[in-house]
Amino acid sequence: MSDIRDKSLAEKGVARIEWALKEMPVLRGLSENLSNTKPLSGLRISACLHITTETANLARTLKAAGADLVLCASNPLSTQDDVAAALVSEYRIPVYAIRGENTGTYYQHIQSALDHRPVMTMDDGADLVSELHKTRTELLENMVGGTEETTTGVIRLRAMAKDDALRYPVIAVNDAMTKHLFDNRYGTGQSALDGIIRATNILLAGKTFTVVGYGWCGRGVALRAKGHGAHVIVTEVDAVRALEATMDGYRVMPLLQAAKESDFILSVTGDKHVIDKEHIEVMKDGCVLANAGHFNVEINIPTLQAMSVKKNHPREFVDEYTLKDGRVIRLLAEGRLVNLAAAEGHPSAVMDMSFANQVLCAIHMQKHHGELGNQVHNVPAEIDHEIARLKLAAMDIRIDQLTDAQQKYLSSWQEGT
Repeated sequence: MSDIRDKSLAEKGVARIEWALKEMPVLRGLSENLSNTKPLSGLRISACLHITTETANLARTLKAAGADLVLCASNPLSTQDDVAAALVSEYRIPVYAIRGENTGTYYQHIQSALDHRPVMTMDDGADLVSELHKTRTELLENMVGGTEETTTGVIRLRAMAKDDALRYPVIAVNDAMTKHLFDNRYGTGQSALDGIIRATNILLAGKTFTVVGYGWCGRGVALRAKGHGAHVIVTEVDAVRALEATMDGYRVMPLLQAAKESDFILSVTGDKHVIDKEHIEVMKDGCVLANAGHFNVEINIPTLQAMSVKKNHPREFVDEYTLKDGRVIRLLAEGRLVNLAAAEGHPSAVMDMSFANQVLCAIHMQKHHGELGNQVHNVPAEIDHEIARLKLAAMDIRIDQLTDAQQKYLSSWQEGT
């Protein structure tokens, strides 16, 4: 069983999936190796992820490793319908995802994925885990564990664990060095600007571009916006990150001040209503608002709607809200992930590492779940370093190794100057 838009799109989807695979050498190698050993043989996995070409190759690798997999979407606007069709028709992997699905259908699809009776979850935002704990508690008894892909999901899961509400162990794939240093910084940095540019076709050079939040994603966005010639402002609530942004050469100020001069404001915090009424009240006419955080709550859209007298849709993925004083505020992609809603998401080369983490962590969880408590666990360091080693090898890059004497020196306290 599946619920997708149109199976006839499968041929196009296959071509795009194979194109992405060319940039995913680590996952490609894992698929070849795991197809022989099948360490996930018979393991029922439900995965709530963005249905993209890169995710399709993760799904193919999990299937090659023996997993019994079902997919649903982690965002109503991120599904690539041709990819969903290819997964169902060509690769025989059930998918419940339709681009643009309403909220009711979105949660219905999550329930359909849970009907698979998974013993392992893969999540991007923790909606699957949340629904499992709230509405399908009968499944919890047999759960082996799960993995979480993104910052927002890790935050939610750690809150569950703090309240003793998390009923099985989850590995925070998001926090792997080979994930957040590359996927978040280089992936979001490129794909968020790609989405903004595709949606608006407005030149960034010379414009004032405000990045709300200077985590790994914010660092990547700021760097790429600066590379386009924009004047970059960073807003933060964390003093250390604000200091880092200052030392990196950006202007740092409160968002209320930045909103008065910004041509673009991109939120990337994982928090609620960081762009709110007081900011909208002082924004420049024509200011473009976008979000690269996981959920569409970072911008207070209901308040923006209430402040408006007219809504116009001049371009795909652009809604113009005319305020009572005549100013126009432009909202991209309904406030959802602009890099996935208005573009194609992260480049395959960075998702190669993120999804290799997913595969190896699933295998680790399968082997060691009995040793893990019902907490959010870090990716084992040996997995992180192995993925980095494989990526370097695929790029034909060699590095130095410590000599025995150097290793002894670093692990000893007897030797001094």
